[in-house]
Amino acid sequence: MKKLESLIKTYYDFPKKGIAFKDLLGIIQDTEVFRELIFQMSSNKIIKNSEAIISIDARGFIFGSAISFQASKPMIVARKPGKLPGELIQEQYDLEYGKNFLSIQKESIKKFNSYAIVDDLLATGGTVDCVAKLIYRSDKKITGLLTVVELLELEGKSKFDFPVESVISI
Repeated sequence: MKKLESLIKTYYDFPKKGIAFKDLLGIIQDTEVFRELIFQMSSNKIIKNSEAIISIDARGFIFGSAISFQASKPMIVARKPGKLPGELIQEQYDLEYGKNFLSIQKESIKKFNSYAIVDDLLATGGTVDCVAKLIYRSDKKITGLLTVVELLELEGKSKFDFPVESVISI
């Protein structure tokens, strides 16, 4: 996993001035590193202790779907506005560069009681906090958050009352 960090590129002033955007797409272009990463993440206790996985739009889907497949766990998606049909539960969240909403199909979470949240990167924790509110509002449990990267200086995990694990903390 030493090579993992070298595959992450930083783009400064994207999507707006003052933001250092971490691009993890290089990870999925290196099949050996991606495979090892998915094996490691799918065997994590946060995943093992959950009934299902909730992945966050959009890059979280890449890692969440591979983990879901490897761990044989169903995957639910938390999507941005206008992307899901049916009856939805929805919540607004703040980003370090704006505001948005996430939605989950109400029907998709009926069968399961405990969820692992999967995303590519933890920054301020806004999107994860949004998903947590949706899950808690539905009287469900969170086994934890699993991410590829955590940006320590933004202290995103301080918002959560559940375990947070990241493969890399920078």
